[in-house]
Amino acid sequence: MNSLGLNIIFKMGCLCSKDSVTVNSKKYFLREQLGEGGFSTVYLGEEAGSKKLVAIKKIICHGMDDERVALREAEYHEVLQHKNVLKCLDSSLTGHADPVLNSTSMVLLVLPYFPRGTLLHELERRAANQRHMEPPEILCMFLQICEGIKAFHEAKPEPLAHRDLKTANILLDNYNNPIIMDLGSVARARVKITGTSDAQKLQDLAAERCSMPYRAPELWNVESYCIIDERTDIWSLGCLLYAMCYFKSPFDAVYERGDSVALAVISGTVHFPENTPFSEDIHDLILFMLRVNPMERPYIYSVIEKVTDTLAQYEGKA
Repeated sequence: MNSLGLNIIFKMGCLCSKDSVTVNSKKYFLREQLGEGGFSTVYLGEEAGSKKLVAIKKIICHGMDDERVALREAEYHEVLQHKNVLKCLDSSLTGHADPVLNSTSMVLLVLPYFPRGTLLHELERRAANQRHMEPPEILCMFLQICEGIKAFHEAKPEPLAHRDLKTANILLDNYNNPIIMDLGSVARARVKITGTSDAQKLQDLAAERCSMPYRAPELWNVESYCIIDERTDIWSLGCLLYAMCYFKSPFDAVYERGDSVALAVISGTVHFPENTPFSEDIHDLILFMLRVNPMERPYIYSVIEKVTDTLAQYEGKA
């Protein structure tokens, strides 16, 4: 039994050729690469026989630590059963990771395929001609994302945090419903830091796994004695809502200029465009989440309540 209270058995899978993989006796042809991250590659796969399209996430592991992280990702998919969180259809482990022998193992995740792509793709299309989403549409979508994040924060036996919420990690289905994906950065939400070694370890992990323009201030400069909790995700949600309105995170411009994102985030200064199509209510909602001090930041329940109230105001005007 692992730390999540699950007993998940990963059957052996095999890489049959460069163009196909087999996961627990099911063969999938790899049609094209959909994306690549620091730790994995995602392919469009077609199940042999049924021709059903899926996404195949391939994670190459160079040691036992890599392997544990990859297998834990599949476990988190099992824990987080929510309509706004991506399901894992199947998974497998093959090979043996041993840095001494210079050998690797491979974890394969079979995931649903969403042809519309991500929220990032949708915002890039809209940014090309400055076509903003309407406030009720944004709030409806954002509310669903918050409900998905609530599933992380309510996970048993202990709360989880996504730790890498961003527009690129939100898929859209054919009905415009958001689906939270990429559980590779998911971790126990509540971490007690008791010394400089703990602090540096978490800071290094955050630098490796959490995207800069969406990373919470407390993960940039981890204090030697503190408690980090699920409100790291609330900061990211604030950045995400800003991006849904203005196409990019409030700290993307800093990143693109090559200036210090850490200083910008820790200062907590958020600028809104002068000619904005969005009301003060939306801006207040964003700033409600972008509080530098995590102890002053709301939990997901307060965020959902405020989003619901803001949405009701728009629906009342309709």
